[in-house]
Amino acid sequence: MIETNALADVRATITENRRISSDITIITLECPEIAIAAKPGNFVNVKVSNTTQPLLRRPFSIHNVRDNSIDIMVKSVGCGTAIFCDSAEGTPMMVLGPLGNSFNTSSRNFDTALLLSGGIGTAPMYFLEQTLAHEEKKVINLVGGRTEADLIAPGLTNVQFATDDGSAGFRGNVVALLESVLPSIDRKGGVKVFACGPNPMLKALAGCCRKHHLPCELSLESVMGCGIGICYGCSVEINDPDGGIRSILLCREGPVIDAELFVL
Repeated sequence: MIETNALADVRATITENRRISSDITIITLECPEIAIAAKPGNFVNVKVSNTTQPLLRRPFSIHNVRDNSIDIMVKSVGCGTAIFCDSAEGTPMMVLGPLGNSFNTSSRNFDTALLLSGGIGTAPMYFLEQTLAHEEKKVINLVGGRTEADLIAPGLTNVQFATDDGSAGFRGNVVALLESVLPSIDRKGGVKVFACGPNPMLKALAGCCRKHHLPCELSLESVMGCGIGICYGCSVEINDPDGGIRSILLCREGPVIDAELFVL
């Protein structure tokens, strides 16, 4: 995992608001200071209103970087995200970022990258895929959802889908899909897994990757009120390499962690 060195709290402007489903919107924010420093896996904390309601900022993975702008994929699940999704082009927003660490894409130990995501966990995958392609890695996307309506994969290429009810693609969860395709993947040049999604999915994936001796990085989801380690709202337990279990703040030592550190 790579640490982020630059950090800015800037007044960004919404330049595009594009709804891609009934509850998912991609919002483009012009913020050159953040765009130039962003890496795949980083997130931003956005103050979605100029009032105290909601009080806390909302964290969002960086979906893509385009010149002086970043794209954010937002799922409307509460008042804060609803306000953000309904914000018009030209609306100013205070944005803190880039925050957290990032995926390690530059390793010479793998030629093939398997990108697993579930639900809104696809949010950081487009930026990650573009970076991996620049590193001349082969990318395979495995995307899961409960039903066909839950599948989200804007811009992704070489995608295979999994649905719990079998309404699209592989019948089963995305980790079971990984198990089914592994025998057909050439592992001679090295394979690495990158994932983002709900914790039960990541837990199952961590166990799967350990069984198959696959290096894997997980981007964990958590409430991140401040994004800089003050509120302690994103504390999670991980395996300590020196033995036992210890707590970390995802906003500072994550959100990307090695799957070996995930507590099963």
